Amino acid sequence: MAKPRKPKNEDPKPENSGALVHHQKLCLSIDLHKRLVYGYTELEIAVPEIGIVGLHAENLGIESVSVDGEPTEFEYYPQQHQQQAEDDDRRWSSVDSPASAADAAGSVYLSALEKELVPNLLINCCKPAKAESEQLEQQPVSENGFHSSAEPKQNVRVVRINYWIEKAETGIHFKDNVLHTDNQIRRARCWFPCIDDSSQRCCYDLEFTVAHNLVAVSTGSLLYQVLSKDNPPRKTYVYKLDVPVAARWISLAVAPFEILPDHQFSLISHMCLLPNLSKMRNTVEYFHSAFSCYKDYLSADFPFNSYKQVFIEPEMAVSSMSLGASMNIFSSQVLFDEKLIDQTIDTRIKLAYALARQWFGVYITPEGPDDEWLLDGLSGFLTDFFIKKHLGNNEARYRRYKANCAVCKVDSSGATALSCSSSCKDLYGTHYMGLYGKIRSWKAVAILQMLEKQMGPESFRRILQTVVSRAQDKTRSVKTLSTKEFRHFANKVGNLERPFLKDFFPRWVGSCGCPILRMGFSYNKRKNIVELAVLRGCTASQTSSTSALDINPNTENRDGDSGWPGMMSIRVYELDGMYDHPILPMAGEAWQLLEIQCHSKLAARRFQKPKKGLKLDGSDDNGDVPSMDVRSSTESPLLWIRADPDMEYLAEIHFNQPVQMWINQLEKDKDVIAQAQAISTLEALPQLSFSVVNALNNFLTDSKAFWRVRIEAAFALASSASEAIPHAVAMVRAADKKSPREAIEFVLQLLKYNDNNGNPYSDVFWLAALVQSVGELEFGKQSILLLSSLLKRIDRLLQCDSLMPSYNGILTISCIRTLAQIALKLSGFIPLDRVYELVKPFRDLKAMWQVRIEASRALLDLEFHLKGIDAALLLFIKYVQEEPSLRGQLKLATHVMRLCQMKEGPSSNDEISSQNLISLLCLMEGRMAFNNVFLRHYLFCILQVIAKRYEFVYF
Repeated sequence: MAKPRKPKNEDPKPENSGALVHHQKLCLSIDLHKRLVYGYTELEIAVPEIGIVGLHAENLGIESVSVDGEPTEFEYYPQQHQQQAEDDDRRWSSVDSPASAADAAGSVYLSALEKELVPNLLINCCKPAKAESEQLEQQPVSENGFHSSAEPKQNVRVVRINYWIEKAETGIHFKDNVLHTDNQIRRARCWFPCIDDSSQRCCYDLEFTVAHNLVAVSTGSLLYQVLSKDNPPRKTYVYKLDVPVAARWISLAVAPFEILPDHQFSLISHMCLLPNLSKMRNTVEYFHSAFSCYKDYLSADFPFNSYKQVFIEPEMAVSSMSLGASMNIFSSQVLFDEKLIDQTIDTRIKLAYALARQWFGVYITPEGPDDEWLLDGLSGFLTDFFIKKHLGNNEARYRRYKANCAVCKVDSSGATALSCSSSCKDLYGTHYMGLYGKIRSWKAVAILQMLEKQMGPESFRRILQTVVSRAQDKTRSVKTLSTKEFRHFANKVGNLERPFLKDFFPRWVGSCGCPILRMGFSYNKRKNIVELAVLRGCTASQTSSTSALDINPNTENRDGDSGWPGMMSIRVYELDGMYDHPILPMAGEAWQLLEIQCHSKLAARRFQKPKKGLKLDGSDDNGDVPSMDVRSSTESPLLWIRADPDMEYLAEIHFNQPVQMWINQLEKDKDVIAQAQAISTLEALPQLSFSVVNALNNFLTDSKAFWRVRIEAAFALASSASEAIPHAVAMVRAADKKSPREAIEFVLQLLKYNDNNGNPYSDVFWLAALVQSVGELEFGKQSILLLSSLLKRIDRLLQCDSLMPSYNGILTISCIRTLAQIALKLSGFIPLDRVYELVKPFRDLKAMWQVRIEASRALLDLEFHLKGIDAALLLFIKYVQEEPSLRGQLKLATHVMRLCQMKEGPSSNDEISSQNLISLLCLMEGRMAFNNVFLRHYLFCILQVIAKRYEFVYF
């Protein structure tokens, strides 16, 4: 059988096949009781000149293949994952150190990723010359609009594949009376033959036959249902998706779902199993607001004819969210009832983000791998707009500030360069996994928000409206967006000048690193000016590489000192008011000395009485100037100074000003970011003076202040002897670095006398935080006597939670975590074997998924601190092989990678046996890792961390 040709770079056809799918039909019959799926798929394919079509198929039994109704030859090469145990020693004989294991892991990972790109179902679509000429003469013009000018010359064939699913291990999953698919990268092939490539997009007809009491939910619009005359009867659900999408976005869920139509929009449906119906009804009550928010902002209708939200049990879900065209599958862990308010914000944001991804990511797709950042950023930008409109400006700004801080901390290597063609292609989609995936998403949003600041919100909105309007134009078959096109829109619609854009995109998108600004000032009383000194640096190192899988990178390094386009604003708060000075150039000399003219004069200003109704809560109106008093200094008209107050730059800023000016900023500035920055600086002081403690305490007790910033104030106060919330109290330390007896008694009393009677809402999150605060305590010789009382309270909570399980088992999880912390801190008082036996029963497979994983993590911690990293790795391999859930496997791998990063304890000089290294390699190339791409990625990361190759790892 001939091998399909690799097309040229300029050829728009996918690299992996040379064929182009115009349309695909999928008809499956599903038997949940027998765990059996069988049927056929039919593809309208433009066949390449070679006459061979290459498709992807895995875990499938191929019964027969036909082309235009005639049987044809085919070759099928499923991947082989099972290795002979006796061959392991021979195959990995060179692995005798962490470095050699890391090399082998890189080779195994790259080989696996590259193999996945190669079609493994090769179909002969050649016809005799006579039949081919007759077909070309009779071939009508296709109705789908693909490449109309070239279509008379296209060799379009209908390929039908009859198959069954041989092993439903990945891509599609069975559990009890539920079946569902997931959208793991390159795993659509595990439940239907396709060209499993994001560049291949087509429309679909879908038919699923199930038992009459089940509901089959899939992508597209439900056209009709057909009830058979079989005994017992079966029902066929017929869907049509008339928007071209990649195979990855085809989703299916089958179960006895309860269906809840949305009370505002008829095209929206919410579905779950019966036990979760009341929770779902409470959770999605708001959802119409997110739907209408996006619809109004984009001035366009939802791109699909329907939208379904499906909630399945947490243990079944591969991740908390699985995207599909016109539908999303969520873990029911996000659902909550009316008594639980703590989960509200996170769930609403998660559902809103999933909806935003329907617009940008599923409907409108990136033109190439180096454009993925743009669609990821636009969906995050849209989510932030929803947060600002419906959860408040404070919530949106605070989240963005924290995300920007995280980006600046991590954006130090080529791993965070968003649009580097070579790295994006070489990483095969793995760059969006783990922590770096989140960092890249946050960075993408921050960059788009910087552009919005430059051009104005209305201009940026018009760009998004233009992008969506263009995609919804029925005369256009392509619904992609590239960085180049977006840059063009920024110029033509956003009115940003080309020289600015020419610098902006290469610096922010094409390279890594954020500016670091260190600032200090002095006030010149004679000239009445502020002299501001600035030193600019970059978070990225000079030797940053761009590929995490390239063990010997040879890439062009960006100059971290080249600067960034634009001017940063300095905001000065004076006695007479607030003044903005956009005078700090972000390019040019690294050292800058600037002069800022003050407007207030000391001689003319003695005292100003504060206005009534002053708010300290950082209310949504950030533009008002707070009333001032002359408490800062008799030698200066300055109250406080801020750099980049509107977050126009993604930058790490270190500003040096007197303590009193930070106190002024905390007490008088309405912006939550200003308040958070002030608290962070005051907390870092070597010693907290009375004025600082008083300012923090006043802010903490002000019920009008934003609650997230108040929590930060509480933790800042933990370094002093002031009262605070329980966790902060538990972190208070006396001179001997132990917890004061009063702090321990305070926590004990809260546990002992906690009473939720009269409160209409659940206090389970409060109790969980209270229990975790026990783990933060440090016991001295006197306070150790209180330990037994605390342990009795924890034991009592465990018993209560076993009888009446808390929301997602969070109370039991807190107890397990705290017991492990206490055991590690007080190993001299508490036999660790006793704690091990106490925690071990929670690993039972019948236990709640979250509880089982927390118990496993606790036992891994004990093993690590008792016996070292080698023993912990051995236990991890055992646990991960026993763990049935894909999410559980990922959680364990993530935890072990953190243990490998730790330097403390017996593991610091602990040698890892070659047998453990080989076992990790075998696990990485085995079927379990193929079924769980996230587990495979983290196994690669673990082996790199063990070898101390942090620069090659996407955590």
